[in-house]
Amino acid sequence: MMNSKVSGLLGLARRAGKLSLGHDAAAAAVQNGRAGLCLLAADASERLCEEFSRAVQKFGGGRLSLLKTDYTMEELGQSIGYKKTAVLTVDDRGFAERITEFIGRE
Repeated sequence: MMNSKVSGLLGLARRAGKLSLGHDAAAAAVQNGRAGLCLLAADASERLCEEFSRAVQKFGGGRLSLLKTDYTMEELGQSIGYKKTAVLTVDDRGFAERITEFIGRE
């Protein structure tokens, strides 16, 4: 079950246009330095997790966090009004910090 605060913040970020959803959009956000946080679903493939881990190390410069959540693709998708997604980036530092804080409390 997804934390309601995390879900609410992800929904707000989505409405504010501060999320990049899916593989291609998230990879572009990481490479362009827009991403402040990269979230992976619990049921994301190992290949996808490894790919984003390498990308975050290469392009993140120490200011980008990668979190593999306990949330499924379906739960992440429901929180943002999308069908489902295995990877997304939060492209706003404020949203990224608050989401990281609430996920860390779980």
